[in-house]
Amino acid sequence: MKKLGFIGGGNMAEALARGLIAHKVLGPGDLIASDPVAARRNYLKRKLKIAVTADNLDVIGQSRTILIAVKPQTIGDVLEGLAAALGANPKHHVFISIAAGVPIARICGYLGPRARVIRVMPNAPAMVGEGMAALVRSRGASQADEAAALKIFKAVGDAVALPDEKLLDAVTALSGSGPAYVYLFAKAMIDAAVSEGIAPALASAMTLKTLRGAEAVMRGSKLSAAELIKVVASPGGTTVAALRRFAEAGFSDIVARAVHAAADRSRELGRAG
Repeated sequence: MKKLGFIGGGNMAEALARGLIAHKVLGPGDLIASDPVAARRNYLKRKLKIAVTADNLDVIGQSRTILIAVKPQTIGDVLEGLAAALGANPKHHVFISIAAGVPIARICGYLGPRARVIRVMPNAPAMVGEGMAALVRSRGASQADEAAALKIFKAVGDAVALPDEKLLDAVTALSGSGPAYVYLFAKAMIDAAVSEGIAPALASAMTLKTLRGAEAVMRGSKLSAAELIKVVASPGGTTVAALRRFAEAGFSDIVARAVHAAADRSRELGRAG
């Protein structure tokens, strides 16, 4: 019997399996993954030494904790197949879903109202061990189920449990989509530096180091973000000149409106499902 089964063997499933093995949370022999693509199955077996299969039912037959890592547009077919196989005994399994925008109610609509379901919103940096995930459990899931899910996602970064599923729309807008905001800001910094005469490669390296250094200071400081800005911004200096332009352009308002737009879209996708 495997301790964890993946339905869907894509990038996020690979990252989680790799993190669990690297941190010795689980061993390769504890894991099984299903995927419809033979090349992908062979890759996972070769790289991670885990069991693989083309049949989702093999996964639920061999493990009690199931991580559903399929695209939102295919999850209905997947859940329908699982429900038919599970019959009246869905509580024997814990189902952890990372399908974006798919609410717990929809999952329980297939698996039953008392199914043990954990819905998780991870983000792309999990693929390099720096992820941030948030999760919510269904009424049928226990605190132990929640703790087990947190342990899985902490193997690739950090994870928190939330009391209300509605908060996942905000999480999606913040940490789920957030890496793209950082990339956009980094691109703007690089482009501006290049326009000032700095070579592209050097501009990129300096921008990345600046972002990493600023993150490290913020993480290790007891000061708020607003207070840290004041530390860097000497009166009448270059930073103040830049910050004034940000304010004139409504930078903070632009960011807020962008985050709200992403959260609104997440809510729309949830209702559409």
